[in-house]
Parts: sequence; structure tokens; C-alpha cells
Amino acid sequence: MEHFLAIDERMADIGDFIVGRLLPVRQKRQVGPITFLDHMGPVEIGAGRYMDVDQHPHIGLATLTYLFEGTIEHRDSLGSVQLVKPGDVGFMTAGQGITHTERTPAHLRNGKKMPMHGYQVWIALPLDKEEMAPSFEFVSKSELPVRNENGTTLRLIAGNGFGMESPVHVHSPMFIAEVNAEENTTLSLDGKLEGEIAIAVANGSSAINDKIVDARQMLISSDTKGMSLDLKAGTRALLLGGKPFAQERYLLWNFVSS
Repeated sequence: MEHFLAIDERMADIGDFIVGRLLPVRQKRQVGPITFLDHMGPVEIGAGRYMDVDQHPHIGLATLTYLFEGTIEHRDSLGSVQLVKPGDVGFMTAGQGITHTERTPAHLRNGKKMPMHGYQVWIALPLDKEEMAPSFEFVSKSELPVRNENGTTLRLIAGNGFGMESPVHVHSPMFIAEVNAEENTTLSLDGKLEGEIAIAVANGSSAINDKIVDARQMLISSDTKGMSLDLKAGTRALLLGGKPFAQERYLLWNFVSS
């Protein structure tokens, strides 16, 4: 593992809410099946300014919402209504098509300021599932597998990794894991995760084979062979990736397709 690609967040407005966009980029359009990654916050909302992503469609992909802070109300054209809170997973498979909204729930629109921080991930579907029936799955924080390794808490959000398997029903070999370093420590990734990998740092700082990745940055590698993370205390990051598809995927607005 010798080649890395370093990415800085680019600011994007998604409707009264600014996010840091990490994928896609010109140099790398997907990491495993991950085709889109937005970092939401950290920011304070409230006092008349809330999260209001109006109704919009998706086709040919799955979206995963994961929060560190705040609450989002998900509603979709299947009739799903779900509050997604910190540590929960909202996993929506669009397949042949779905529409949804993402808003600050009504009971929190009380004029008080509140934090919002998390990620939204778009995951391309394999060829035989691009036009599958749409669905929505909710998995609470308490259902996700967690382990502590060398002063680091690892929570497996989706897929397989670190000897754990998430209950979220993903559609191809992949992984999304949250890393929280309670102290200055080193975390080995060698043999723990399979496929391409992106390390997105939300808070703190990490060094990967002498390359520094700070908050609002991401580093991409083709595999985890020989890789270890030198984490500063208080660092929080997402590890995302998996086995890439043999066929190219195309992204146009909210649609992903071969």
C-alpha cells in the first residue's frame, strides 16, 4: 500500500444547510461501492434555521444516514416516518425509485439552538439490484456491534469489519465503521477490513503511514495492507469502503446507474 489520495471537504448548500462534500471527486468517483459522502456539521441550528431538505427522488442507490449529534426526521413515499438520533442508522434503498424528506422534527422547532453533526453516505447497488423494490430500514444504536481495541472504540455501522457484522442489510461487500480514540493510540487496519478504504476524519487528527489527516479531510487507499492509524485522543472518524464493482457507475443528481 503505497498510493494515497488526500481529499479536502468542499462546501455545498443542500437547502438552508451547508455540508462538506468528500465524494465524488474527479480523481476518484467511488471507494468500493461508496459513491457519495457528505459531512453534515458540526454546526448549531435552531432559532428559525433548521434542517429542511425538501422532497426529492433517488434511483439506483441506497442512502445511509448516521449522526454524532442532533435528530433528523425521515419521511418517504413508502410511508416510513422515523426519527434518526445519534448512533442510529437510517438505511434507505431507492432501487427503482423513492422520494423522501429530511427535516428537523416539529417538537424540536422551539427556538432553542441545538447541535447537528453526522454523515450521509450514498452506496451504489450491484447490477442485479439497481432496480429492486425500494425499502427503508432503521437500526438503533443499541443493535450495532461495538468493541474496544487498544484505547479505541469501534462501532460497525454497516457491512463487515474488525471481526464484526452489522445487522444493516447492505447489498454488496462493504464496511462503514465509526472510530473513537479515547487516548493517543495506534489502530491496525491490516487484515481488519477488505477492499478500498476511505478514512474521513470528523474531529481530531490521524496519521496514516506518516500522512496527516485532520478534521474535514479524507484519505483514500486501494487496500489496508500494512495500514495503521496513529490517532490523537479525541479523534473521531469514519472508515468506509469495500469491494469495488467491475462496472462503472454514473452519477447524475440523485441517480446512480450502470
